[in-house]
Amino acid sequence: MKTDEQEKVSIGAYIALAFAVVFFSGLMKSNEWYGIFDFTTLNGSFGNMLKDATGGTTYFRGVGGSGARDGFMFALSLVPTCMFALGMIAVLEHFGALKAARKLLTPILRPIMGIPGTTGLAIIGSLQSTDVGAGLTKSLVDEGELNETEKDIFTAFQFSGGALIVNFFGSGAILFTLTDSTGAAVPGSIGLALAVMFVFKIVGANIMRFYLKTIDKKITAKTAEAN
Repeated sequence: MKTDEQEKVSIGAYIALAFAVVFFSGLMKSNEWYGIFDFTTLNGSFGNMLKDATGGTTYFRGVGGSGARDGFMFALSLVPTCMFALGMIAVLEHFGALKAARKLLTPILRPIMGIPGTTGLAIIGSLQSTDVGAGLTKSLVDEGELNETEKDIFTAFQFSGGALIVNFFGSGAILFTLTDSTGAAVPGSIGLALAVMFVFKIVGANIMRFYLKTIDKKITAKTAEAN
C-alpha cells in the first residue's frame, strides 16, 4: 500500500471532499433551493399520521410504545438515514474524497487523537447526526480504514456530546435566553460554548486513547512474563 505522502490525489478528489464537507456539515440546511446540497434537508422526515377520529396526529413511531416493538420501530426510522449516508459516501469515495481527507487531515488528526484523516467526513457528519457518524464509522471499519484501537478512540469522540451542533441548538441554546433577577440577560457566547464542548470531546477521545495504551502495555507485559 502507498503511504499518504506517496499517494497522488487529483484536484477532483479535493473538490469531492469540499462538497462532502458542505453536504454533511449542515451549512446549507434550508428550505431554499440550495437545500439540495444539505444531507439533512434531502434526508427529510416522516410525516404525521392520524391518531384518532378527532383528527389528532402522531409521529411515525406513535405514542406510548415500549419493549422490543418500540425498539424495532426506532431502528426502522434510522434505516433511511443510514442508507442515504452510506450511499453518498460510496459515491464520494469513488471520486476520491476519502483519499483527499486522508492526505489533508491525517497530519492533524494523528497527533491530536491518534486516528487517520479518513475519519474527517465522519467527524463532520457526527456533529450533525449520530446516525450519520455511526454509519460512516462502520463503513470505515468494514473497509479496513480503522483498526480496533482507532475505532474505540473515534467512538469515544463521537458519543461524548453526540450530534453536538444539532442537539446544542435544539435544546442547549435556550440557556442563552436566561435572565438574572434584574431582568438583564445572562452573559454567554454560543461560539465559546460549542468550542468548549468540542475541545472536551477531544479530551474524552484522548482519555480513551491513554486507557487503551495502558491496557495494551499490561497485556504485552503479561504475555512476556508467560513466555
